[in-house]
Amino acid sequence: MALNFANNNSLSSITALPASISGGGLNLISTQTASSSATLSFTSGIDSTYKEYVFKFINIHPATDNTHFTVNFRDGGTDYDATKTTTCFRAQHTEDDGTTDLSYKAGLDLAQSTAFLDIVDNVGNANDEGSSGTLHLFDPSNTTFVKHFLIVTSSSNYEDQIFNAHVAGYCNTTSAIDGVQFKMSSGNIDSGVIKLYGVS
Repeated sequence: MALNFANNNSLSSITALPASISGGGLNLISTQTASSSATLSFTSGIDSTYKEYVFKFINIHPATDNTHFTVNFRDGGTDYDATKTTTCFRAQHTEDDGTTDLSYKAGLDLAQSTAFLDIVDNVGNANDEGSSGTLHLFDPSNTTFVKHFLIVTSSSNYEDQIFNAHVAGYCNTTSAIDGVQFKMSSGNIDSGVIKLYGVS
């Protein structure tokens, strides 16, 4: 299908998509705000309504210095212990320009593990440190296939470095994923916001 352009071929004259192109919008389901919170758990709103769910975590600040921001998934029981296999690579740069790196982070991988997954490691608790990012969870209510997820983060760690981490993985279960929990590996989530969206 062709889009109609103005005589100068400018995209600025397009004010709406043709009716045959779907919107693909984000629909806010819930918001949780941390305040010295041991965990932030999403136990409702993750169902067959959408094929993709997006968590946006904003200015996550730990109470404890040099800790890890983590996530796990619930697959029908009461525990957050879905079996996962994951991989991670990360870019980093120090404030003093002394160190730069882009590397695969084998130590952050899980292999058929029920443990919590490190989204961000070594997060600092100073006021100029913390983490923000996005987690995409695909088709969590499917009972035929495994459940894939992608995570992208930006974080300031306790050694004055900026990290850009990319994590991919899957929950190796055909049971529906019906809950997601976030927590620090040590101490509380001092402050921050996590929003859950469904993708239409």
